[in-house]
Amino acid sequence: MNITPVHTAVFKEREDLAAFIVRHIPSVPEETVLTVSSKLVGLWKGLTAAYKNREQKEELIVRESDAALKTPLAWLTIKNGMVMTNAGIDESNADGKLILLPADCYACAAELRARLQTAWGVRGLGIIITDSMILPLRAGIIGAAVAYAGFKGVKDLRGRPDIFGRKLGVTLVDAADALAAACALTMGEADERRPLCLVRDAPVEFADAADPDEIKYPPQDDLYAPLLKAVKLIK
Repeated sequence: MNITPVHTAVFKEREDLAAFIVRHIPSVPEETVLTVSSKLVGLWKGLTAAYKNREQKEELIVRESDAALKTPLAWLTIKNGMVMTNAGIDESNADGKLILLPADCYACAAELRARLQTAWGVRGLGIIITDSMILPLRAGIIGAAVAYAGFKGVKDLRGRPDIFGRKLGVTLVDAADALAAACALTMGEADERRPLCLVRDAPVEFADAADPDEIKYPPQDDLYAPLLKAVKLIK
């Protein structure tokens, strides 16, 4: 697998995102995956608010969340079936503004994919919208996929044998988040100005439609369900 981050100019609010991408990446081969920072998508859709104070930001976080819990460091939230901090609202690299996530990131990924397919003349194209997340009991952040299009985000290995012939019973591979994490490591979090990343030879199955529900795990079966229930983020 080959991962190539792309250095760009500064993206402006409500700028044409597809045109911006093509300006920096004139062409791609078939079966390429492109990761795009969620900040670009929020700016593309004009989802910003001028930062006023902490109270205003917290009101927005609660409004944008399906469930929210205030912690000493940040708000632990659930939005669109995904655990994240601050409902994805960010003020880094935002020039004094707060950048919000779209209500339907999957629709944004599909729209962007369709436009880039036309511009690049390719059919096999995957899009991942990335954002940062924190793993429990781990220092630092990693990249995660808040949405994707053009490939199957989960690889089902149930029923396949391991090296000793024992059949796997529960193993699902989260390909979308794994790719997002790999790309985020090269894209950076500070002043790198690498909000795009190309992936060649990714071990994924390309498809015309993505199923957002395939990656959403049932809360009642989740490993962290007891913790999430204890703090009343899920029922």
